Amino acid sequence: MSICVFCGSATGNDTIFADAAKKLGILLASRGITLIYGGADIGLMGILADTVLENHGKVIGVIPGFLVNREVGHKNLTQLEVVTSMHERKKRMADISDAFIAIPGGWGTLDELAEILTWKQLGLIHQPIGILNVNHFFEPLLQQMRLMEETGFLKPACLDFLKVSTSPEELVDLMIPQ
Repeated sequence: MSICVFCGSATGNDTIFADAAKKLGILLASRGITLIYGGADIGLMGILADTVLENHGKVIGVIPGFLVNREVGHKNLTQLEVVTSMHERKKRMADISDAFIAIPGGWGTLDELAEILTWKQLGLIHQPIGILNVNHFFEPLLQQMRLMEETGFLKPACLDFLKVSTSPEELVDLMIPQ
């Protein structure tokens, strides 16, 4: 079992975000779930990967070569796959993941979440997708998604397949029932 986590290459300005990444990392390791992520050793990405590894879990990073060259590639992962582009990164992560979770981040996180939601809507993937709504970080985005539904731009079924929780344990349980 593997879960791809989309998250920031920064830590944000509140320790609650790093704490949530650590809690999620401990949970993944304790349940024997492999972390698939963007392969960096900085920000929430690095905290999450390090936490999984410190708790004897498995971590697979997927990173484009130009980011490795900027020295942000994590050197101590179970496996690091170097790909040629951001597009190839997203495709590869989707191919090897059983589920997807977004935790706080910036443009890259938003891009990854939007693309994976689009792929799900189009039937290109079938894995569950969730949002860990740390400190209600995603509330404006969720409000926008509800507006998209209310105004007829998004079918209700599209919101139904998105699982949202403020708790890592609850979110993983919603996505992957034990």
